[in-house]
Amino acid sequence: MTALTPEEIAAVVLSLRVASVATLASLPFAIALGWLLARRRFPGRLLLDALVHLPLVLPPVVTGYALLVLFGRQGTVGAWLQDTLGVSLAFRWTGAALACAVMGFPLMVRAIRLSIEAVDARLENAAATLGASPWRVFTGITLPLAWPGIVAGAVLGFAKAVGEFGATITFVSSIPGETQTLSSAIYALLQVPGGEARVWLLCGVSVAISFAAMLAAEALAQRQRREPAA
Repeated sequence: MTALTPEEIAAVVLSLRVASVATLASLPFAIALGWLLARRRFPGRLLLDALVHLPLVLPPVVTGYALLVLFGRQGTVGAWLQDTLGVSLAFRWTGAALACAVMGFPLMVRAIRLSIEAVDARLENAAATLGASPWRVFTGITLPLAWPGIVAGAVLGFAKAVGEFGATITFVSSIPGETQTLSSAIYALLQVPGGEARVWLLCGVSVAISFAAMLAAEALAQRQRREPAA
């Protein structure tokens, strides 16, 4: 009872796939929005900030249901995607990635925004006065100095995606081999008499994945902090 079954291995692999796609797809948007909230003042900024963080306080089932209404096969966006592009998200692993991205996005934006706010704006202003374009200031000064926070945000988003359950199972259900992630596999085993040993095993795998991600993020952050002094 110590080895993972093929179905459990498939759930672990799918969780890593979903979490990776969700993180990589949402990271550019999280960086852009984090910079916008950190460096710009505009009407509706507080409302935008509240909307971004709304998934953190809403029940995940509500978020999943909203995704189902919008991106389901009969939903406004989902029907258009299906008819125009032939893309279906509901009850597909891509839909699980979308749900995980939505749930992890607020954590990513918050970490990145705080990191950008910690960058000394005088350095950016000095570069601008020397003729650097806004894009060059961002890529040459803001982004490198905020890198540890960006890594932290990505890790938080990845860890959230690996552990996401409520929004995912509401939007895409738990179909073995297609949408059954690590969390939904654990939930399914909880319904099986005598499945406690398998639950503990999958819980251990989940903890190991999250711990490895945190170690990798800390190693990258320490390396980044050492580079200016090298």
